[in-house]
Amino acid sequence: LVALAALLCFVASGAHEAYTALAGMETVITALFLLLYLLRLDARMRCLFWPLADIFNSVIAALFLLVVGLFAIIIKTNKGTLAGGVLGLILLVLCIVDVVLLCKKISLDKARGRSAPAK
Repeated sequence: LVALAALLCFVASGAHEAYTALAGMETVITALFLLLYLLRLDARMRCLFWPLADIFNSVIAALFLLVVGLFAIIIKTNKGTLAGGVLGLILLVLCIVDVVLLCKKISLDKARGRSAPAK
């Protein structure tokens, strides 16, 4: 929702296309991961370790959001761009929280799936 709000702020303010593209891309990718987990497609598609892909997405998004959020706040052509930049920085914090929570959830020491030994 924060990514969608940032997207709407950037679109409404007529901000630079890069700001709008990044917010839109993050909105779409977040919606796709949400659908993936809600529909339990991660359990059906075992070819990829989805939590690790989610971590990778969050790290890359956090880096881009840091740059775009700071540029939007520094340049602040109007209040919409400023609001989008602030929301982008809030989204940056949420991406970092997502990475930390997923890293705590993932334990590479545990055996997964059928190869787990019986107790």
